[in-house]
Amino acid sequence: MPRYALLLEYDGTPFVGWQRQINGLSIQQVLEEAGAPLNGGELPETVASGRTDAGVHAEGQVVHIDLALDLPPERLREALNTRSRPHPVSVVSVARAPAEWSARFSAQGRAYRYRILNRRARPALDLGRVWHVPQALDAGAMHAAAQMLLGRHDFSAYRAATCQAKHALRTLDQLDVARLGDEVVIHTAARSFLHHQVRNMVGTLVEVGLGRKPVTWPRQVLEGGDRTRAGQTAPADGLTFLRAEYPEALDWC
Repeated sequence: MPRYALLLEYDGTPFVGWQRQINGLSIQQVLEEAGAPLNGGELPETVASGRTDAGVHAEGQVVHIDLALDLPPERLREALNTRSRPHPVSVVSVARAPAEWSARFSAQGRAYRYRILNRRARPALDLGRVWHVPQALDAGAMHAAAQMLLGRHDFSAYRAATCQAKHALRTLDQLDVARLGDEVVIHTAARSFLHHQVRNMVGTLVEVGLGRKPVTWPRQVLEGGDRTRAGQTAPADGLTFLRAEYPEALDWC
């Protein structure tokens, strides 16, 4: 049974998240139902590089899927895109993958972007794609605070109460904050993240940007290990999964 790697983009707004759930439609369900006719009518199993939450978007989600049919990658791309309509999920590229390759466990890094619309007027064109913060934010102070979170730490203070990870030790490789016109954009990268880690870090950095907390406060929260001391969990709307990184190069088409 051949294994394929899929590069996806999707708008997470109408979904309960990547993973199948009983309370609504997931991206995984859309993809597996699209693949069933190519798998003898059986729902194929899909595994993603990152399990995005409800409302979180993706530009470069990577998924692997095993199918009964041996198809050229370009034909599989067209077949899945045809069968997944009208849902806002698109298979951008497909590659054949080794049988032992895993979209999740072979990944050596993951990257996200978080967008904050920082103006008085609410969004219209980007509704559902940004967090609207009408009060002025100091992006420079946010960036300075973010640099104090880099490195390997126990991120218990920034994990969700429902996080199922065995431990909270993570190595944060990037957490950059920059202003681009009316937006404050945050880019972050690590081998892996805890549940809600990115959104909790963003919510904490916004407290600094608003001038409510000093630049050193997010680091103090980190060292305290107490989630209740951190800022709010930033809304899912502004978060986009950008890419997963792998040691081997796949022949995408």
